[in-house]
Amino acid sequence: MGSRASTLLRDEELEEIKKETGFSHSQITRLYSRFTSLDKGENGTLSREDFQRIPELAINPLGDRIINAFFPEGEDQVNFRGFMRTLAHFRPIEDNEKSKDVNGPEPLNSRSNKLHFAFRLYDLDKDDKISRDELLQVLRMMVGVNISDEQLGSIADRTIQEADQDGDSAISFTEFVKVSQSPFGLKKLNSTAQEGGRKTLFKEELGTVSPVVTFITVTGFLFPGFGEGGCRTENEHPISSLKD
Repeated sequence: MGSRASTLLRDEELEEIKKETGFSHSQITRLYSRFTSLDKGENGTLSREDFQRIPELAINPLGDRIINAFFPEGEDQVNFRGFMRTLAHFRPIEDNEKSKDVNGPEPLNSRSNKLHFAFRLYDLDKDDKISRDELLQVLRMMVGVNISDEQLGSIADRTIQEADQDGDSAISFTEFVKVSQSPFGLKKLNSTAQEGGRKTLFKEELGTVSPVVTFITVTGFLFPGFGEGGCRTENEHPISSLKD
């Protein structure tokens, strides 16, 4: 299938995707093969139903949110180029300072773009803020029925209280970044990724759960090893089966 994929992707397309996403030619060809295998309608696009056939997304507590991230607002199909742009967020950060074009756009797999990706999983109404209700929805997805609504509400209230610096009872992207990238946050993020996000989130006493633990759980779940420079291996992220 790899040779077939390479014949369907023109050289100029490969080069454009490589420049935009940072993936190598061989990775792009392999992912194109995976894309076409998921494209049951054989129309050059994927639907949400196609993504739901990916085993790791089907069982992922944030699966629906991750799937939605592949689709532009108002669209119900994604082409290969859009598919690759979203996947690029899951690439290891590596040393972008050496490889990026200083006159070009910021790499899709930069720390900032990874945090933007995680932030958008919370910000459902796209108002550039995380409200208490939006935070609660993600917390419920991560822990299921293991924690009561009252306990989750207490965690959400404390998270907003500690992270909210401008007093609007919501969390902006700037506040989200400050919490997620604090020295304690990066250390905790790596621990969370290694131990398993959902289990670690409530490992501490409920009364002392900090916003760092809350936010880095999702970021670490999406991008294991984030604080060390990105995914530690190609297979350590929620959509690793795409690379099989």
